[in-house]
Amino acid sequence: MSFPASRPAVWFVTGTSRGLGLDWSSSCSIAVTASPRRPGRPSGCSPRSATRPTSRAFSLTVDLRDEAEVAWAVQEATERLGGLDVVVNNAGYGFLAAVEETGDREVRDMLDVQVVGVWNVLRAALPVLRERRGGHIVNVSSILGLTAVPGWALYCAGKFALEGLSEALAAEVADFGIGVTIVEPGYFRTEFLTEDSLALPAETTAHYPGIREMVRDHLKLQGGQLGDPVKGARAIIDRVVTGKGPLRLLLGSDAHSYATVKVEALRANVEAAALTAPATDFPAA
Repeated sequence: MSFPASRPAVWFVTGTSRGLGLDWSSSCSIAVTASPRRPGRPSGCSPRSATRPTSRAFSLTVDLRDEAEVAWAVQEATERLGGLDVVVNNAGYGFLAAVEETGDREVRDMLDVQVVGVWNVLRAALPVLRERRGGHIVNVSSILGLTAVPGWALYCAGKFALEGLSEALAAEVADFGIGVTIVEPGYFRTEFLTEDSLALPAETTAHYPGIREMVRDHLKLQGGQLGDPVKGARAIIDRVVTGKGPLRLLLGSDAHSYATVKVEALRANVEAAALTAPATDFPAA
């Protein structure tokens, strides 16, 4: 994409307190880091608090579920820094439980952050990007937005929804010169799998011992993940700066392996349906 010659590029990044988002905020030319308050946990900050800007970044604490707060944050960033060029929707958290164990409040909290929150950011930012006839939107999904595994149903539901939203969005905004990238990381060596970050169900049952074992294994995996978050952040920044590449950006050899298995299974499914699928059509006139 082309950045304005009159000022450094302005990045609006959500979910910057840890992981890939933290590395973005320290690598971008000018970054506005929007830190959401996680559902059910106090933030310690007032809804519209903001740090004083440094030469590179300033931070806002907003509730991504609140459309008015998000609109204020985007307007504040645009006015302070003279524009907006890149929007990165990175906020999210993990949740590991069986479908049967997942409560109503847990479902709504997850989708509020991973789907409603993204939609709020997009509604606020797109008019700015349309007016300048350019920009880039990065929606951080997961390899679990492309394929699903037991125990991650709620997290996958949010990421699958994000991918559908992103595919449609990419086609809608292409004529305005706005690029869209879906990022599909594997496991990166961040705090995503720590006890503080990985959410668990309020109540569990004895019917899913395999998922309880999966929780223990994932907590043990912390610190040994394959992905380097610094390299991951750099790859995404390079993708935005060059403006070249496919819609989906796979990060990590584990993500690539999962994607390969999913594509092969889907191809086999499609080929198997080649003769049966037309059976439900009306007869040709």
